[in-house]
Amino acid sequence: MERKEQDMLPLSHEKVEVDGVYVNEAGQEEHLHRGQEFPADLVLGKTEWKLTEYAFDNHHEGKTDERLVPKEDDEGKKGKITSPRRQIQT
Repeated sequence: MERKEQDMLPLSHEKVEVDGVYVNEAGQEEHLHRGQEFPADLVLGKTEWKLTEYAFDNHHEGKTDERLVPKEDDEGKKGKITSPRRQIQT
């Protein structure tokens, strides 16, 4: 038996432990944050909620950090071994 079959999903009015997008039995999606309560459905009443997507706060605009971009004339590279066949010449 798989572990997923034994796990109990959170019910309405329980506290949310992980930020993310949740779906209930009726297919209704909700974006919930930690500390909130799972809402009850107007028709079904108390329902189970399943986490479908984690919420990430990345603090970036989708661009590579400038410090990670290799530079053509980098003075800091002088004296470093850039390949296994190159030896440092002193």
